[in-house]
Amino acid sequence: MSAAELAHNCLYYMLLMRKVEDRIERKLYRQGKIVGGVYVGRGQEAIPVGTALVAEPGDVLFPSHRDMAVFLIRGVTPGRILAQYMGRAGGVTGGRDANMHMGDLNLNIVSIISALAATVPVAAGAALALRYQGSNGVVFSYFGEGSTSRGDWHEGVNFATVQKLPVVFICNNNQYAYSTPLELQMACANVADRGPAYNMPAEIVDGNDVLAVYEATRRAVAHARAGNGPYLLECKTFRMTGHSAHDAAHYVPKDLFEDWGKLDPITRFEARILIEGWGTQAEIDELHAAVHREVDEGVAWAEQSPYPDPATLLDGVYESC
Repeated sequence: MSAAELAHNCLYYMLLMRKVEDRIERKLYRQGKIVGGVYVGRGQEAIPVGTALVAEPGDVLFPSHRDMAVFLIRGVTPGRILAQYMGRAGGVTGGRDANMHMGDLNLNIVSIISALAATVPVAAGAALALRYQGSNGVVFSYFGEGSTSRGDWHEGVNFATVQKLPVVFICNNNQYAYSTPLELQMACANVADRGPAYNMPAEIVDGNDVLAVYEATRRAVAHARAGNGPYLLECKTFRMTGHSAHDAAHYVPKDLFEDWGKLDPITRFEARILIEGWGTQAEIDELHAAVHREVDEGVAWAEQSPYPDPATLLDGVYESC
């Protein structure tokens, strides 16, 4: 893939993630067409894009609630995602969960657990399963910085490092665990500082630079795929919104939004595309327009998708004896 092709893919998926989430949070939710929880990754798009573009088909991904681009890159259409949020039968869960609790095992995407740190031991287990299967796959485990202060995060990381499992741990360090700022929930300066305690390589990355994330992920994946064990990436970014659609984030100083707004991953990357000669302003403008049309089509498809048949309510529900 040429540099220009990679740049196009990075910009396309960052734009698509933002446009889909904006339509979910700022229109459909406020129109009352979405009644579940809405959590977006505005300002964090470079992380799921820069990481998931590295993944191979046999790799298994555990995205968090701010990693929408993982689904898009793996082939989940905007229409299916929008139908998911509107509780329609065409959604990823067939209308059974009207928010981001979704996964598709056919695409090797595992649904999140709301307590994000709880996905880390599961990700370690998936990596162990890949080893038993003789696969060369790698597990991508996404979480926020707040997760690293929970016991289940440490248990999962400890197991993965002891067993030298092929996991890339990806921290979206967006500075706030819900309403708790970083300095009030951990004493170390960086999440990456936790890596040496487990004899695990750890790297700090500019989480608003999609190519920096991409290159760091390539290093991490090569390490894990070669049988050298897990790798921790701390992607420093900022949550340019509240914790969820109903959170106005009054607890966040306004100057932080202003400062981080100047580092927006999309506008930064568009400027670099022009500087490097990877595209023209006209091409960027057309990509914006194409993404807008794609999301419009996705909304139309989702809105015509029926609600699930009540007769299917118990399908896929199992009772243990």
